[in-house]
Parts: sequence; structure tokens; C-alpha cells
Amino acid sequence: MIARYTSQASLFGIPLIAIASGPDTTRGERFGHARGIIALGDVATGVLACGAVARGVVAVGGVSLSILSSSGGLAVGAVACGGLAFGGLAVGGLAVGVMAVGGLAVGAMAVGGLAIGIVRAVGGFSILLKHLL
Repeated sequence: MIARYTSQASLFGIPLIAIASGPDTTRGERFGHARGIIALGDVATGVLACGAVARGVVAVGGVSLSILSSSGGLAVGAVACGGLAFGGLAVGGLAVGVMAVGGLAVGAMAVGGLAIGIVRAVGGFSILLKHLL
């Protein structure tokens, strides 16, 4: 199914709402790319972005890149939550960050099943690197 919508309302020349789902052969897109303040699509770029690949201030998607990221797959951001999470505060199956919480947590402060930390490590099995350095 192909769905396209761009609101007439805009802010700084950027549409307030953009929706793009499915391929658009007239534009040469294999995936719908939504660009707007609020963006929903296969690939979404906006302040609030939601899609298989999402980029923005707040991003939710299979792969998300942002300040606040939430993902079922890969999340990268200042605060990241996902299967693989990389960020200042990372929460996920594999979490890497300044503060990391997850099944495998690696960071300055780490909490998890296997926690590897520099300052603090707490978990089922924990390794504190400051003792090894």
C-alpha cells in the first residue's frame, strides 16, 4: 500500500505533518521517506519521527537515531532504549553507554546480567575495569 500525505501547515518551511509509506516510483524511492516536524513513514526524519528507520529529536523505530531513541532493533541517542542501545543512558539487550542497563551492559556505570563497568559494575556477573587498569 502506498500512502502519502503532507500537511499544508508548515513551520520554517517544513511541513507540520508528513506521512510516506511504500515505494514511489515517480520519485525513484524504494521506501517512503517522510520529512516533517511530525514524520511517519518507512524512513522518517523530523522532530518527532516514527518509522522503520527514524531520525529526529525523538525517534521511534526499528533503527532509531536521535536525542531520545526507542527501538526494537538498534537505538542510538543521548537516551537510547532498544535491542542494541548505544547512548549516554543506554537500556537494552546489549547496552553501551555512560550509564548502561541491560543483559550485557558496558559503560562507566553498568548494571546487567553481565556488567562491565569502569566506575561501578553490578549484576549477575560483574567486571570492574578500574581494578584491572
